[in-house]
Amino acid sequence: MSSNAEAVSAPIPARKEIIVDFDPVRLRAPFFLRCGAVIIDYLMVVIFPVAGLVLGRLFGEDGAKLLSSETNNIAWLVAILIGVSNVVLLPMITGQSIGKMIVGIKIVRLSGEHAAIGTIAFRQTIGYLITFLTAGLGFFLSVFGSRGRALHDLFSGTVVVYASSHIRS
Repeated sequence: MSSNAEAVSAPIPARKEIIVDFDPVRLRAPFFLRCGAVIIDYLMVVIFPVAGLVLGRLFGEDGAKLLSSETNNIAWLVAILIGVSNVVLLPMITGQSIGKMIVGIKIVRLSGEHAAIGTIAFRQTIGYLITFLTAGLGFFLSVFGSRGRALHDLFSGTVVVYASSHIRS
């Protein structure tokens, strides 16, 4: 007797993180810590055009020739690529830019779960654009609001919290 048994693979259920007692008010990142992360992100981008100009001067370029030099153009291209990667792509994957990683904060959903890629993409593009259109006043909502959420956080349903999973009381 022969049997032709076929291997049937059962789908592996996705593991879901369960957040217990998440309190965005208690875990919210302070405004000045968020500012520190933005300054680090800004410095990472601006260092390349500055270095391009310095290198151009070292190579003897000046004036209009310096600004249109290949060194300056490459420096700006690198700055744009790093800026987009750090401000949009990296947060979509990890919930943090490099500045947020350094200061220890992270973007999460209001429930404390990791924010979806689309949510962070919206927050980091359209949300920031709307916040900038308010002449930056949307950032100050995180100072005066009880939950520490800026305008782009309100639109996207996110909050920026301390990234450590072990909170000290």
